[in-house]
Amino acid sequence: MNLYTRTGDKGKTSIIGGRVDKDDLRVEAYGTIDELNSFVGQAMTLLKEPAFQDIYQELEKVQHELFDCGGDLAVIHEKQKSPYKANEEMVKFLEERIDAYTAEAPPLQRFILPGGSPAAAAIHVARTVARRAERRTVSLQKETEIHSVVPKYLNRLSDYFFAAARVINYRSSLNDIEYERSAVVFKERPKEQD
Repeated sequence: MNLYTRTGDKGKTSIIGGRVDKDDLRVEAYGTIDELNSFVGQAMTLLKEPAFQDIYQELEKVQHELFDCGGDLAVIHEKQKSPYKANEEMVKFLEERIDAYTAEAPPLQRFILPGGSPAAAAIHVARTVARRAERRTVSLQKETEIHSVVPKYLNRLSDYFFAAARVINYRSSLNDIEYERSAVVFKERPKEQD
């Protein structure tokens, strides 16, 4: 199998349903998701200790889901023949993990500086790339119809990374450093009534 095809030498690439310029918004969106997936893989190399096995396994799940999201964006909507792969259950899982990690880490009131342990710092990098992937996806959504779960998933994923980075620091006995000029921005939400 050849890894090179020479078909993209003139600035075009194939997507599901046709060919587009390599700087097309669709390619930019799923390409940023691919970049994010690489940063997640890099962060995983720093999470080999037993205290982080749950996060490591979740990140491996996220890597598969990022492939799903990228694949869903690589399809021209009108040419979609099979169901999309990204689904609401993926979003719900992230929300459950965010809630669990938020409960585990110390209460937070102010913005924090990205960093702490090498693993937490790597997760913060993934968080910022997830935000960029979300922005690229929103730009694409303004131009054409896309699978609506993808931007929702990316939004939750960046929140998941924030919560996971805080827990990694907490389990490493490191305090998050608050941004010194931050106002109180995180407030306790009132409990929902049954």
